[in-house]
Amino acid sequence: MKLTSYLESKIFYILFQVSTIMILSLLLGFSKIPLFYIALIDIISLVLLIVYLICDYYIQKKKCIQITNLVDQLDEKYYISEIIPKSSNIENKAYIYALKQATKSMNDKISKLEQENLDYREYIESFAHEIKTPISALSLSFDNSKDKTSKKELDKIDMYVDQILYYARCENPEKDYFVKRLILEDVVHDVLLKYRTYLLQKKIMIETNALDVTVYTDAKWLLFILSQIVQNSIKYLTRSKKVIRIFSTKETDGICLHIWDSGCGIPDCDIPRVFEKGFTGSNRMKSFSTGMGLYLSKKLCDRLGLDIRISSKEKEYTEVTIFFPVGTLHPNS
Repeated sequence: MKLTSYLESKIFYILFQVSTIMILSLLLGFSKIPLFYIALIDIISLVLLIVYLICDYYIQKKKCIQITNLVDQLDEKYYISEIIPKSSNIENKAYIYALKQATKSMNDKISKLEQENLDYREYIESFAHEIKTPISALSLSFDNSKDKTSKKELDKIDMYVDQILYYARCENPEKDYFVKRLILEDVVHDVLLKYRTYLLQKKIMIETNALDVTVYTDAKWLLFILSQIVQNSIKYLTRSKKVIRIFSTKETDGICLHIWDSGCGIPDCDIPRVFEKGFTGSNRMKSFSTGMGLYLSKKLCDRLGLDIRISSKEKEYTEVTIFFPVGTLHPNS
């Protein structure tokens, strides 16, 4: 709090005190009291006023600093009305009461919106689960069919439904979150099995190495993340030699899973933005991309306590690395 701001807030009090001293001096003058004593009284009164203002300024400044520090330390700023120091000042009491009422009103509104959002997410999850049943039935009927186009389009629908489902779940992972011991090879095998038709159709060579390692994470979430990455690799493998390499490396503080492909690569200017929601890139197949796969992968990795990174060289390769740390959430095997 600046001194000028404080003096502005006390201007009427100061004017009142100075006016009182002047009136008192006039009355004492009419009483034929010697001028020396009147001046002495005025000086003492002014000194006392200045001392009071200085003391009050530092007291108020200290309170302002305390409140500012309280606000800075709070993660949830709207709780300030509950811990703000009590005041004996009537005006301050009114402000604190108004602040508490405003905070209560805001909290009630937030609770209502959160409940509405939860209901909406639960509806989306329920819808996604329900629609997956007929998709699975149709997929089985297309397995023995020569209509490859319909099968491909159905798989796209299934992928988009998965994205909807995990988009809804990633905002509230606790209800679908279960960390357990996993072998990376098992999860990678499930992902490759899921896309085996496309891998064979596009004659993609799969190279795996050092996947017999243990990590701690959620199986379903990791399966979805790897599915999004492998699907991207398949989509952008346009060169004559089509290779996807999946391997792990051991670091001092964890395990790195690498998914490397010989695809079209990503321009350097796009790499910082690949995890942004809806970002499809400058040289990607925009008409076939939603920009949600890597966004969801990044978001789910953050929820799982994993780190995901991308390195790439245009027209040469793209490599996605997922880091599984060793710690309280991911204990050393």
